[in-house]
Amino acid sequence: MLDIENLTFSYDKKTNIYKDFSLHVSKGEVVCIVGPSGSGKSTLFELISGNLIPNQGNIKVGKISQIFQDPYTSFHPTYRVIDQIKDVVSLSGHEDLCKELNLEIELLKSKPHQLSGGQLQRCSILRALLMKPDIILADEPTSALDNITQLDVMKLLLKFLDNVGILLITHDESLASWCSDKTIKIV
Repeated sequence: MLDIENLTFSYDKKTNIYKDFSLHVSKGEVVCIVGPSGSGKSTLFELISGNLIPNQGNIKVGKISQIFQDPYTSFHPTYRVIDQIKDVVSLSGHEDLCKELNLEIELLKSKPHQLSGGQLQRCSILRALLMKPDIILADEPTSALDNITQLDVMKLLLKFLDNVGILLITHDESLASWCSDKTIKIV
């Protein structure tokens, strides 16, 4: 799913954000990256996605999909959610996934602002899963949600581990210890 070997990266020549960093994520595994703001967690996702090029090292990754921190910024505000999902992926199998995500199919016909944060984040998960990824990069996917909805969303996401590996960024160490197979702290 994801293999990073001896990754070194810096924005300037003086300070390495990563030096000889290695990581492996397999199907069925959740690996959490925990650290304070500015420690390079999101930079790692940019490197994995190919938006940044490492100074050294290798990144081998299968098909990626992402779930972002704020579901309201990951959907265009003036278009229906279903149309935005159709723009990037086939809807084949979306009815069954909606049932598993406890998401009413009729909600997909709404515009993002018409949904709660939890409903819209489940739409983000639906979109990510419909892409049939090898690995999901989840960047603080529950931080914009209340505690009960956070737990529900994470439980739903973990139901799909038979098919994917998950690399999760979080500030929440208790969430990381609850759901991860491995936690990596970045300082």
